[in-house]
Amino acid sequence: MSSNSYSLSLLAHPPVAKKQPQQLTTHQQTRTDNYYWMRDDERENEDVLAHLNAENDYCDKQLADIKPLREQLFNELKDRIVKDDNTVPVKDGQYWYHAEVRGDDEYARHYRSSSIEARDKTLLLDVNQLAGDYEFYELGEVAISPDEQLLAYSEDTEGRRIYTVRFKNIASGEMFSDVLENTEGQVVWANDNKTVFYVKKDLQTLLGFQVYRHVLGTQQADDVLVYEEQDKSFFMGLGKSRDESLIIIDLATTETNDTWVLDANNPDGEFSALMPREEGHEFDVDKLGDTFYIVTNWQAKNFRLMTATQSTIADKSLWQEHTPHRENVLLEGVEIFNDYLILTERELGQTRFVVVDQQAERLTLEFDDPCYYAAIAMNPEPNVSSARIYYSSLTTPGSLYDVDLKTGNKTLLKQQQVLGNFNPEHYRSERLMVTARDGEQVPVSLVYRIDKFNKDGTNPLLQYGYGAYGITIDPSFSSSSLSLLDRGFVYAIAHIRGGEMLGRHWYEQGKKQFKQNSFSDFIDVTQALTKQGYAHPEKVFASGGSAGGLLMGAVVNQAPELYLGIGCHVPFLDVLTTMLDESIPLTTNEYDEWGNPNDPAFYDVIQAYSPYDNIKSQAYPNILVTTGFHDSQVQYWEPMKWVAKLRELKTDDNILVFKTDMDAGHGGASGRFKSLEEKALEMAFFIALLPN
Repeated sequence: MSSNSYSLSLLAHPPVAKKQPQQLTTHQQTRTDNYYWMRDDERENEDVLAHLNAENDYCDKQLADIKPLREQLFNELKDRIVKDDNTVPVKDGQYWYHAEVRGDDEYARHYRSSSIEARDKTLLLDVNQLAGDYEFYELGEVAISPDEQLLAYSEDTEGRRIYTVRFKNIASGEMFSDVLENTEGQVVWANDNKTVFYVKKDLQTLLGFQVYRHVLGTQQADDVLVYEEQDKSFFMGLGKSRDESLIIIDLATTETNDTWVLDANNPDGEFSALMPREEGHEFDVDKLGDTFYIVTNWQAKNFRLMTATQSTIADKSLWQEHTPHRENVLLEGVEIFNDYLILTERELGQTRFVVVDQQAERLTLEFDDPCYYAAIAMNPEPNVSSARIYYSSLTTPGSLYDVDLKTGNKTLLKQQQVLGNFNPEHYRSERLMVTARDGEQVPVSLVYRIDKFNKDGTNPLLQYGYGAYGITIDPSFSSSSLSLLDRGFVYAIAHIRGGEMLGRHWYEQGKKQFKQNSFSDFIDVTQALTKQGYAHPEKVFASGGSAGGLLMGAVVNQAPELYLGIGCHVPFLDVLTTMLDESIPLTTNEYDEWGNPNDPAFYDVIQAYSPYDNIKSQAYPNILVTTGFHDSQVQYWEPMKWVAKLRELKTDDNILVFKTDMDAGHGGASGRFKSLEEKALEMAFFIALLPN
């Protein structure tokens, strides 16, 4: 391992936030929040802006000495990316669709053509042109009309995931005057090629709660409200059935789903509930021909696949079982084709695909890596005998396969090209099971460079975790992580409770009153990896974002001595105060995840781990905190308050820096190169902290 030629020394006089005590009383318990004043919904408060700018200035000065390392890392990351690249064309209707990036362009150009060779390609959208001079730009959904003549697309120019929808005539290139503001970003065409449906957001909570019908050529003010959800705990989305016969409203809380449908050939009709809403019933439904396919947790914790018809869909007792529930197998989804189904299953943390033909014969698609990520790719056409599958592992770049659904034979269509001297044979991945303090076995995926690794407790370690919402962080390839692996780092993903790696129970044991399991698992994995020789105990780093930022905040309160440095990004840290305030975006939808602290029992549960409420007078690791000023999911003031309170109470001389991107939201910087600067910043921070 090469010695570290960079170092960080603490600068004196970091920003000190003013204290304005605010008393917060709930259930006869009073908390004092000295930094409550930092919340500014309008994002115009001069004191707030001044303090954020002071933190940004301090961060720049504190990290000035490692600017050359940041630039070196940024160039490494950028130089591994193919500048001129295309996606593999995918057929949808009469046309083949693909995207291209060129040179130093931050964004893609989207095309369609009459053949897979794309010789007669037509430009649909140039996102570089659309992004223009915006500091942030995200293209949301692109939706082609059923007659394939018109295009609708949505865009977000602030990072708050509030989308504007625009329309274009593909042949002429003419833009329509229709503009739909304040939407969720989804656009669904009715089959008349002139009517679209979209979800409008509540600008206070940022939840989609209304579905509107819009007819091309009319004003948005004239649009018709066709559905409004009164229960503010539901997320709302729009889609179309596999056979394009139904327009579907999907409603979901963490623990309950509901679906409303409309005949796509009758856009002036009314939406109706597909089945009665039932608390605790989680399901996903699609339709092809006369058959509904329902992945449901009804009498099936790990889900099962049921079928129904138009006459039986509303009554669960009349459904037919296609694939039964299994205690050790999680059914994650189904992709429907005319002659086949593809089931996505997970057992012992590993994904597999099971192809089922019309004779109920089953064919399992296998993979070789010890840990990997695999997913059904874009397959718009149901009348095919092959399907596209995406595959990646910690040592295998992203790969797109065409799979023969009869034989299971896989044909590689494209693999992500990694420029430079990358050779997958230089790296090794492993899957471990770590025994947690309560005896549970926690999966860990890790990777290292073979010639830089000795299992003798000398390597630095970066451990990543998330652990919420049942989201599984599968081990996939990252060309940027090579910069750490090539410097001797071990990279590990702790698949802690709160995710769904080991099935539904794994999720349920990491939420609400069991949330502490997520934090304990992460800490136990760190201790096990150092004990087993994968890392030096004084060279351990950890990183997480959003709910993973909550994980970081809890871990550094509970076991700060284990970590040399922490990356904490768009972090959810002020859990108790946020979950008590229904005016904050997304709060009501989160009750099923964290518990509702208006209930005294859940108030106590959340108060026991909420990172902001549990900062105490002790030594903390070196910490890098990042956020986006326009973040709509985790408000900027959560990390702002957390950093201010840490500065007040921590007893160490370790580095604490806080960087706010004043133009970004929850997803960070936009563009394929600009976002690399954030990765280079964290990597440089960690590398520079290593002892020489």
